[in-house]
Amino acid sequence: MNIALLLALSLTAPLDTATFAGGCFWTMEHAYDDVPGVISATSGFMGGSIKNPTYMQVVEGNTGHLESVQVIYDPAKVSYETLLWTFWHNIDPFQADGQACDTGPNYHTAVFVRGTDQRRAASATRQQIIDRFHREVATQILTAGAFYAAEEYHQDYAKKNPVRYGMYRAGCGRDRQLSAIWGDEAGKVSAASSTTPIRQAMYTVKPKPSDAELRRTLTPVQYEVTQHEATERPFQNEYWDNHQEGIYVDLVSGEPLFSSLDKFDSQTGWPSFTRPLEAGNIQEKSDRSLFMERTEVRSAHANSHLGHVFDDGPKPTGLRYCINSASLRFIPVARLEVEGYGQYLALFKK
Repeated sequence: MNIALLLALSLTAPLDTATFAGGCFWTMEHAYDDVPGVISATSGFMGGSIKNPTYMQVVEGNTGHLESVQVIYDPAKVSYETLLWTFWHNIDPFQADGQACDTGPNYHTAVFVRGTDQRRAASATRQQIIDRFHREVATQILTAGAFYAAEEYHQDYAKKNPVRYGMYRAGCGRDRQLSAIWGDEAGKVSAASSTTPIRQAMYTVKPKPSDAELRRTLTPVQYEVTQHEATERPFQNEYWDNHQEGIYVDLVSGEPLFSSLDKFDSQTGWPSFTRPLEAGNIQEKSDRSLFMERTEVRSAHANSHLGHVFDDGPKPTGLRYCINSASLRFIPVARLEVEGYGQYLALFKK
């Protein structure tokens, strides 16, 4: 936060203010550090009723304040929409209890708006995300109130403590989460939601059948894997060595999950992918079974157990979604149109 520069510019340029709550304020402040047109980014608190709260008061979760970043910017050099998309691409907008490992009421996400123009822009971008991922967004749009700067040791934390910040960020799993949702857009300064047109869903997600119906229609292995988190045998499952082009959908609901374009041979004996086809159809959960901590992957609509995601995959994501064939149904390219997934045909055009 360059106070001298801020004071000097305020005498000559009409500056504006934007405030975002995106989980840990160290991360959000760092996201705006090098955005052209941003004059300062300050870590602090907004949303609660307690005046001049301390960090220790806020992390207890009883103040109503969210960890926030207040951005002072020159609207002649950077638009509010660019700041909004920078915010969205640096958070998981679907996580309701915080961001990555930072959970609790003080880590909830929000856009604090000032005036009609900011509210309209924030609402429009939020709706674009809902339309794109076909999933409700947890991030709220709230009216800005008083902002309280955090203690000095929190300001510019990533610059002052790059090693500690890097360890925190990697250990929290935030980058992995962002990459799974946004792909190449993760963590980027962006003036638009995507250079790729938003795909409109043509398929119909099937309601989850009753347990009795699932027992009747699924094989024993499919039922135990999807409903009871079992794991099928490696190298003895349907898709581990499948090299056909097409997409993989949830066996129960039909929601699109993965593409053959992102499939790779992990030599583990299970189908492995670098990223989801539709990140909004994937949810992650902490799994502490088998005396270790892993990240379980489930489908968002059917809540089927799919497998786990690991950090030892190839580029560009560095992720390995290790998935049970018994949770999936494969739809080859030749059948995409007739089965209602025609919007994905463009992915396979040479």
